[in-house]
Amino acid sequence: MSVINTAIKPFKASAYQSGKFIDVSEKDVLGKWAVFFFYPADFTFVCPTELGDVADHYAEFKKMGVEIYSVSTDTHFTHKAWHDSSETIGKIEYVMIGDPTGTLTRNFDCMREEMGLADRGTFIVDPQGVIQAVEVTAEGIGRNAEDLLRKVKAAQYVASHPGEVCPAKWNEGSATLTPSFDLVGKI
Repeated sequence: MSVINTAIKPFKASAYQSGKFIDVSEKDVLGKWAVFFFYPADFTFVCPTELGDVADHYAEFKKMGVEIYSVSTDTHFTHKAWHDSSETIGKIEYVMIGDPTGTLTRNFDCMREEMGLADRGTFIVDPQGVIQAVEVTAEGIGRNAEDLLRKVKAAQYVASHPGEVCPAKWNEGSATLTPSFDLVGKI
């Protein structure tokens, strides 16, 4: 069952951000665009390259009104230790949610139950708390923050331009489509 076009479920979790432990819930997400960026585990191999890539683009996400929430089934304490010990992770300014019970990971339907670890799942959530885009990759396949930025821009464009859609490879400023009877079979 797909989670596309479903509202995020209520949650409460502990997180690490900017040298502090904080609590995060679905109420913190509502009213702005958000990306939930699930990954298998701290202190691993592909994960820090992805989180570092998102950190390198965090200012761009913030300019677009998007908050990033990275999530793994590690604790918020582990996130702090990783942040303090890794140069790559040390540059992260966004929220790092600990989900040791797996509640949030299961809410987004990306838990590998047999391992107790999250899949590499990326979820774009609109200001109403509705999931607009999902990407899940196998453990060995890292994601690209530039493509995530492109997808968020497309989701924001479609949300603010009812009746228009973004075709494949759409980038900001590119032509969009207006679905209609006359367009059927013309593309």
